[in-house]
Amino acid sequence: MHESINTYLREVLKESSADVSGKLAAYIPRLRDADEKLQALALATADGQECSAGDDEHLFTIQSISKPFVYALALDDIGLDRVREMVGMEPSGEAFNELSLEGGTGRPLNPMINAGAIATHHLVDHTSHEEHPGGRQSESRTSEVRSRTTRILDGMSAFAGRPLEIDWDAAEEEYSTAYRNMAIAHMLKSHGSLETEPDEAVRGYIDQCSILVTVKDIARMAATLANNGINPENGLRVVSAESARTTLGIMATCGMYDASGRWLTQIGIPAKSGISGGIIGVLPGQVGIASFAPRLNEEGSSVQGVAMFQHLSNELSLHLMSSERINVIEELERRG
Repeated sequence: MHESINTYLREVLKESSADVSGKLAAYIPRLRDADEKLQALALATADGQECSAGDDEHLFTIQSISKPFVYALALDDIGLDRVREMVGMEPSGEAFNELSLEGGTGRPLNPMINAGAIATHHLVDHTSHEEHPGGRQSESRTSEVRSRTTRILDGMSAFAGRPLEIDWDAAEEEYSTAYRNMAIAHMLKSHGSLETEPDEAVRGYIDQCSILVTVKDIARMAATLANNGINPENGLRVVSAESARTTLGIMATCGMYDASGRWLTQIGIPAKSGISGGIIGVLPGQVGIASFAPRLNEEGSSVQGVAMFQHLSNELSLHLMSSERINVIEELERRG
């Protein structure tokens, strides 16, 4: 891409850096010690163009940004009807780690909150995959957990277009303090929404969240959803067009937790955030957007990342409900 676009992205980073509010995720040691000054922004288009600015080579754990991609994998593995039996599709209006289920069904309300993500993780088909050898030996990291990790890591690598790895030390740190996720898993088990043992479900889910990515990786992963499930860099299909579309619908209504309504109204881009400081957004048919900055707001999303997306949405008319339809790259090049 033209250097003018990178210059524009650097300007967006500079503007968003003025907001130094928010806090690091103190309940996870690795995230509590993150460098608060890190910032990055990346775009990847549906036709394979990419640009980025800031600390775009910095590796961080993907955390909850993994949720939409694993949901898409589960949809392809076992089908929408089976997934919907176990995980709902409605906004929760609650915090991402709330201990709550849908009244009457006992399902998690949607796959973007922790309860739904833990249940979705277990729905991914592991049966044709070898056990992943990584991570220390433990009773909870069973053969099934390891083979499902292989399936998920392979799928996430396909989204990113390169082999991804897991930060096993970060996974151990997070598992050692995963009391709330363990409580959620026990709640799921008691309501019949989880077939495996709670400690195994949480172990696998945390290994999933500990996959290492850069902001460029998650922009390309978002662009794969934008491109109907086909990786725009190598042209390989990762998930079906139907699974990509369904996932984007869930992201639009549930991806930003209890701020999802406000996000959709003000920014208008299907999105997903993670507590390590990343946010992805998808403009269907056009572009995947990714930001990184570790300070979080009360909903668990990056303060500066939200500011970056607000700037891009306003300046480039990216809101899904906007009557003005533009080509993002052409508009960026024009501004440059």
